[in-house]
Parts: sequence; C-alpha cells; structure tokens
Amino acid sequence: MNHNNGSDVQMGKFVLKTDTAKKVINIELDGTFSEEDGVKSIQAYQQTINPINPADYELQIDCRKLNVTAPDVVPLLEGCFVMFKSDGFVRVNLTLENNPILKMQLARLGRKAGLDNLEIISTAKA
Repeated sequence: MNHNNGSDVQMGKFVLKTDTAKKVINIELDGTFSEEDGVKSIQAYQQTINPINPADYELQIDCRKLNVTAPDVVPLLEGCFVMFKSDGFVRVNLTLENNPILKMQLARLGRKAGLDNLEIISTAKA
C-alpha cells in the first residue's frame, strides 16, 4: 500500500468556479480544513466575488466530500455564512451527504448568521 498520499487527504481542498452565464458560483469543499486552509479559501472566495455583484448570483456549495468532524470547521463555516449573508446572494445552496446531525448543525449556523435564503440539500451516499 502506498501511504504517500495520506497527507493530501488531510488537507482541505477548495475548488471555486464562476458560471457567469448562469449566474452561479460553485464551491466544492473536500477533505479536512485547518484554520489556515479556511483563511486561504476565504481569500480566494473574496477575489472571485470582487468583480461581480453577488446579489445577482446563486451560491452553490458542495460539502459532500468535506470532513466536518473537525471542531475547527464549525466556527469557520459560521464565519462564511455571515460573509455570504453580507454579500447578499440570491440563494445559498449547500449539498451534503445524508447526515441529519450535520444538516441540523448547519441549519442552526445559518439561522444564527441570519442567512434566510440558505437551502440544505441532503443526498444519499452513492
């Protein structure tokens, strides 16, 4: 077995794509995020939305590969929700694997951040 890839799995991966035609920003979160990964992700996000008007866009976040067991991730997500709220997106969609506890936690964070247009979609494991 090759164990060299182990360290890659631990790091959070953040993939950001803007679809200006459909007016959608897609964010894919993967792995375990450290605080440093989170800060880098937020910087990348801010550079991406800088040239656009978020109020015209929908934000779609794919958390299906995100490892959210790390307690550091929760305040990070809360900070992101506050940021999404202040950026004024049309809608924020969050997709995660069927995880009722996480869904509840995210819904609570969304309410706390005042993100009324948050929609959390659970998908069954493939």
